[in-house]
Amino acid sequence: MGKLVISMDGVVIKEVQITKDKTTLGRRPYNDIVIDNLAVSGEHAALQMAGADVFIEDLNSTNGTYINGKAVKKQLLSHNDTIEIGKYKIKYLVDPGADYEATQILRPGDVAPRPAAPAPAYQQSGFGGPTSLDPLVHAAASIKVLNGAAAGREVSLVKVVTTIGKPGVQVASITKRPVGYVFAHVEGAARPTVNGKPLVTETLQLKDGDVIELAGTQMQFINR
Repeated sequence: MGKLVISMDGVVIKEVQITKDKTTLGRRPYNDIVIDNLAVSGEHAALQMAGADVFIEDLNSTNGTYINGKAVKKQLLSHNDTIEIGKYKIKYLVDPGADYEATQILRPGDVAPRPAAPAPAYQQSGFGGPTSLDPLVHAAASIKVLNGAAAGREVSLVKVVTTIGKPGVQVASITKRPVGYVFAHVEGAARPTVNGKPLVTETLQLKDGDVIELAGTQMQFINR
């Protein structure tokens, strides 16, 4: 279970356990977390739980919501992320007993981080973007691109959370859980499809052979 540690000028003000599906932050008294400061909008941001994952979404605030110094509209939170709202810093922490690692984000133009494994990984920075190819680690699952310029590329799901798609257009995540791999919609007006059907629930457990379509790119989930 995650929690938020709220501080200002290095002084911790309060700690809040995340227990609700949706937790709102803002200056107005009806918010779940009230931050009484003029730099904070009445309804500033919201935290949304999707299984064990927690997303933060800026609610069109005046001064914006920042994660580790970068402005975000909606983003999956990782352990130890720092949310900045006005002069307040909110540290997101996950229970040390949880099976959680740093997020691997696949975005056009970025190089995916190399996993800490005895052998190098077969990595891809983003579908259609620059790619670094190495021998494939013996991973439990992967995704294979079926169309476009990157057709045939295969990306090993070596992290607990892999985020795929085009930021600002359509983004989804694949999360490794003890029961398997879970697919979730993160960003974009249009929802991704799995086997030709739009994702209507918050999350969906993937099966070997499932075909995902996201931002015009088709990918097959492989878990043999």
